[in-house]
Amino acid sequence: MNAPRPQELIDLGDGLVLRAFRGEADLPELFRVIEESAEHLRPWLAWITEHSRERTAGFLTSRAELWASGEEYSYAILLDGAIVGSCGLHRHDRATPDDVLEIGYWLHPGAIGRGLATRAARALVEQAFRLPGVTGVEIVHDVAHLASAAVPARLGFTDHLRRPHEPTAPAETGEDRVWRLTR
Repeated sequence: MNAPRPQELIDLGDGLVLRAFRGEADLPELFRVIEESAEHLRPWLAWITEHSRERTAGFLTSRAELWASGEEYSYAILLDGAIVGSCGLHRHDRATPDDVLEIGYWLHPGAIGRGLATRAARALVEQAFRLPGVTGVEIVHDVAHLASAAVPARLGFTDHLRRPHEPTAPAETGEDRVWRLTR
C-alpha cells in the first residue's frame, strides 16, 4: 500500500491553483518567472545567485523523485493558468523534528499583496496535516523579512523561536524566526 501524499492539484478558487510541477514541461514558464522575479527575490533567497536554465531544469527534474520519497512536495502557484510563483512542503535535516514539515513560498513581484501566499500556505497546512505522523508545520524566515512574517501571523502560527543562522542572502541578518502551527 502506498503512503498517503498531498493532492497534486489544489483548486483554491478565483483562478488560484497549486499544481505539482510537471518536470521539463514547466521549464520555459518557470524559468521566465524566476528571471522576472530575480531582483525581488535576491535579498532573501540565496539560490537566486546561482539561477540558470540548467539549475531550473535540474530542480524540475528532481521534483517527482522527491515527491515519491515524501521528502518534498513542490507546487507551481498558478493564477488564471499562469505560473506566478512556487511553494512547497519539505523536511529539513536541521533541528526540526521529523514530525514537523516546513512551508516555503515565493511569488513574482506582480503577484504580491493579493493574499496569494497566505492562501497557498493555508492549503499546504491542510495538506500537511493529512499526512500520517505530521504534528506540526513551520514557516522559517529571516527576522528582517517582514512580508514573510505576515503569512504565518495571518494563519494563526505562533512565534515559536529565534535561532542564529549563517546569512546566505544579502538582506539576511543572521537570525531566523521560526513560526509553528501544531495539529
